[in-house]
Amino acid sequence: MQEWPVRKPRPYKKRIQLTEPLITGQRVIDTFFPIAKGGTAAIPGGFGTGKTVTLQQFAKWCDADIVIYIGCGERGNEMAEALSEFPELEDPRTGMKLIHRSVFIANVSNLPVNAREASIYTGVTIGEYFRDQGYHVALMADSTSRWAEALRNIAGLLEEIPVERGFPAYLGERIGKFYERAGRVVTLGSEHRVGSLSILGAVSPPGGDFSEPVTSLTSRFVGTLWALDTELAYKRHFPAINWLKSFSRYIDLVREFWFKIDKEWFDLRLEAMKILEEASEIEHIARMVGEKALPEEQRLILLAAEIIREAFLIQNAFHEVDTYCLPEKQVRMLRVIVEFYRLAKRLVESKVPIDLIRELPFIKRGHIYNMRFEPGLEFVDWVAKEMRRQLSELAKKYEVEL
Repeated sequence: MQEWPVRKPRPYKKRIQLTEPLITGQRVIDTFFPIAKGGTAAIPGGFGTGKTVTLQQFAKWCDADIVIYIGCGERGNEMAEALSEFPELEDPRTGMKLIHRSVFIANVSNLPVNAREASIYTGVTIGEYFRDQGYHVALMADSTSRWAEALRNIAGLLEEIPVERGFPAYLGERIGKFYERAGRVVTLGSEHRVGSLSILGAVSPPGGDFSEPVTSLTSRFVGTLWALDTELAYKRHFPAINWLKSFSRYIDLVREFWFKIDKEWFDLRLEAMKILEEASEIEHIARMVGEKALPEEQRLILLAAEIIREAFLIQNAFHEVDTYCLPEKQVRMLRVIVEFYRLAKRLVESKVPIDLIRELPFIKRGHIYNMRFEPGLEFVDWVAKEMRRQLSELAKKYEVEL
């Protein structure tokens, strides 16, 4: 047994550069907004946007050696669901039960508020303990908003001067110090022993208001923000991560990892993001004048953005295959979609009607949308061949050279 004051960070020899991504198997995260091992991330979102399910997906599938899940002030049934599920789930890497590499700290909403603060610090200290042994640790805190509310209640009882929305003046300092305890380090035990602690915190802004103090302060301290969107959740688009409000500061750090899989990963990601951004602007005009009134080039952007959303960004946590996507498959799927856009753009510029492209069998019959449901890479490669063949046949009819 080791005794350690939980508010005090455990020592290490030195911090080192983050270079490896924490692979989660969730396409929108790994490809678009990655987190590095030893990095920090926040998941803000209103009620019903899927914070808990997203964190549980992390706990199930991320390639950390140890998973620490803190239920801080959340509903008891959510914690009970996690505690009943994990003993039944098989760890895909070791073949053992997932519970064998998991630590749960249950601190549900009916427990005293001062226990919430203790649960957050206890979890991060346990994470540092395993990090010091050379493990890669992923800590999920659900949710840090309940912890901040506990700080507010305690500060009120101590009659401290409140600031915005009644929170104590030191709220930002506490949040900053909590996320600072993440990192990739050389441990005290050996020059060759490297461990990491990644911290992922859910934030529950009232009414989904991202300008409230906890969300705005947290976004200053984390390296990745996955902003959950109520509108996307109502459309049954899960994970409901808004690609326009989210960001990752780890893109350049993890680029080398993805380059080993595909040299064009960065360009494919950039082009896909550009399509989504342009489509969001065009959609406002389309609502007023109708899609048919738009130029053909803009209608193609809307079609490509729809395919990116439906075939790539949406992921079913309860589907046997779609629940986890290998990095190789993520890149291959993205390449098919971006290549389709590049080829279709040449056709549209040569006056081929967009309606004919939309009616091609690989789109009409849903082949490109079904890539995510098929195991392995064979079906993805087949869709890529069919897509090139069908677009080439259309190009021949209109005497266009692809």
